[in-house]
Parts: sequence; C-alpha cells; structure tokens
Amino acid sequence: MAIDPDLLEILVCPQTKGDLELVDLPPELCRQLVAKYQEHFREEEPVVEKGLYSPDSQLVYPIVSDIPIMLVDEALPASAIGR
Repeated sequence: MAIDPDLLEILVCPQTKGDLELVDLPPELCRQLVAKYQEHFREEEPVVEKGLYSPDSQLVYPIVSDIPIMLVDEALPASAIGR
C-alpha cells in the first residue's frame, strides 16, 4: 500500500504546521501499532510500515493502512525511530 503523493504534498504537522518527511518505522514498532489499531479494522489486519516525521516537533505520525493518523495525541516521539 502506498500513500497518495498528492496528499503528502499538502499535509503538515498539526502541531507546528511544518513540513513532514516520509519515514520507515522499525518492525517492532509496526507490530505494536498493528495491535493498537486492530480494533478499528474489523475484517482485516491494519498495515503499518511508514510514518510522517516532523523535524520541528520531533513527532512521528503513523500511517495505518494508507491513512495518516494526524493527531498529536496519537503521535510517537522521534526516539521511536532513532532520531
């Protein structure tokens, strides 16, 4: 699954309104996020491989089955991806 490139161009960090970078998430973190978001996907397992990293806020917004989760409360610290 791939997120729409046009969507990536217009998304900004909800906290800082700064640019975002598409990043790969570590496999263990992906497994944790799949478990976390499983309840929202009744018939299928969510796919989590990438996130959107905000250098300004030092937050990572996970992308779950092609849907960017752009909520500050759901964001991960940059340390989750080694930054």
